[in-house]
Amino acid sequence: MGIKRGMRHAALAVAMLGAGVGSASAQSFMPTGGLSTQPVGHYEFCQRTPQECAKMNQARPVELTRPLWAKIVEVNNLVNTMVTPRTDMEMWGVEEYWSYPVNGYGDCEDYVLEKRRRLIQAGVPASNLLITVVRQPNGDGHAVLTVSTNMGDFVLDNLEPRVLAWTETDYQFLKRQSARHAGMWVSIDDGRNVLVGSVSSNR
Repeated sequence: MGIKRGMRHAALAVAMLGAGVGSASAQSFMPTGGLSTQPVGHYEFCQRTPQECAKMNQARPVELTRPLWAKIVEVNNLVNTMVTPRTDMEMWGVEEYWSYPVNGYGDCEDYVLEKRRRLIQAGVPASNLLITVVRQPNGDGHAVLTVSTNMGDFVLDNLEPRVLAWTETDYQFLKRQSARHAGMWVSIDDGRNVLVGSVSSNR
């Protein structure tokens, strides 16, 4: 079900590739700015697992082929299905604790880390798989995974079964990992007219 819906959302991109169109519009890519603050939960995750937060060889945006799109949708659906939402307070007794899912439970960052790990194992360069912090319309903070492709940036989200282009979401994009260093973060200059509530996130 989710795969079919997701495939429809990428049909245009894949069709353009098949037609030999080699570039996407500038709006297809998140405009990033300078260095930003690293979320405290990610900083602590890096302290525990430094190999996850090292300097990366920045690759060009990965080519969005039909097999890759199918893998992206498969991983998104699989992790969304296999992990049951549970807050860090419920699992760890603290507000923020980034980790891979534990015993089938996790919060938004845990979903993201697992999806990133599985896509790296599938051969997608780590520099094209970027943890991203957004603000929901109600003002709450949230984490999603951005996949940077030659047809634009796509979002894997545990709150949305479809894989969407970043411009198709109703989030305000705040910051994401640097494509050069997994332990560094850059701001996102989200100039879209997205209606959001007041900020209530500590991320």
